[in-house]
Amino acid sequence: MRRRNFIILLGAVFAWPHRVEAQGAQKVWRIGHIFPAAPSVVGHFADAFERRMVDLGYYPGRNLIVTRRFPEPIHVEDAVRELLPETDVLVTWTTVGGVAAKKLTSTIPVVFLAVGAPVDIGLVQSLNHPGGNMTGVTFEAAIETYAKRLQILTQIVPNLERVAVLRTIGDPNVTFAMKSVLQAAPALKVSLQLIDIKTADELPNAFEMMESLKAQAVLVISSAVTYGASKKIAELAFAYHLPSCSPFREEVAAGGLVSLGPDMEVMAEQGADLVNKIIKGAKPNELPVEQPSRYEMFVNVLTAKTFGLILPETFLSRADQVIE
Repeated sequence: MRRRNFIILLGAVFAWPHRVEAQGAQKVWRIGHIFPAAPSVVGHFADAFERRMVDLGYYPGRNLIVTRRFPEPIHVEDAVRELLPETDVLVTWTTVGGVAAKKLTSTIPVVFLAVGAPVDIGLVQSLNHPGGNMTGVTFEAAIETYAKRLQILTQIVPNLERVAVLRTIGDPNVTFAMKSVLQAAPALKVSLQLIDIKTADELPNAFEMMESLKAQAVLVISSAVTYGASKKIAELAFAYHLPSCSPFREEVAAGGLVSLGPDMEVMAEQGADLVNKIIKGAKPNELPVEQPSRYEMFVNVLTAKTFGLILPETFLSRADQVIE
């Protein structure tokens, strides 16, 4: 994938809302782009964002400078603090990124992406009328999506009774997600085993705990930590013979069983469209928070065969991609 070198411009912070200058030299827009995961994992989303900006008429080195940061989730605030003085519009991914931006600025326009419940956690007043300096794209189209992931596991794992729920303590998305899961579990006749981690380093112990609790499957709760550790989670789930359902297709590509979640490259393009509107003069509080425009389900048939699972044809026919 082509790499671009970006020059960081130093200067005064431009207060929002901005408007394209009608005369004189063309303004160079400074975009800070923060994704709390390794660039090898999420760099293609940053690329998708920048390709869309080019489509919209913004060219690196001419009228656009994008400064990328890929901090660990626990260092997101440091990355936001570093970029704010040299940023016209800040783009942050994941719930922890949105929360950090909310804490550190009330003036710089912020476009958040892949945030689970922006109203519930106080980023915006409402989806239609955000208020303040933030808008963006939610990770889930509705709270019921987590219940749907749990239901998927009951459809493909015979006699499922015990499901481990892998969640990141301290991530604001967890409370939102658990509302859906806890509500759905009794009707699906499964008991939930709550497995909490703070960092990816705790994953091996987490799966040992699942084994000791005799879990029959694992439901992954979305967070910056679980996304960044998708490959590791898939490998551990495979090693422990645990069918998994995740929000992230990357986990299925690495050997996980099934995923249901938004297409985040498309989400990156949605983010670029919102940035363009802000550059053209719109205030974030005037731009409704959007939902993902595309959801997709990935299924790993090879993993299913290894686990001895027979996936119904009706189920496979609903998949956007089947990995064999």
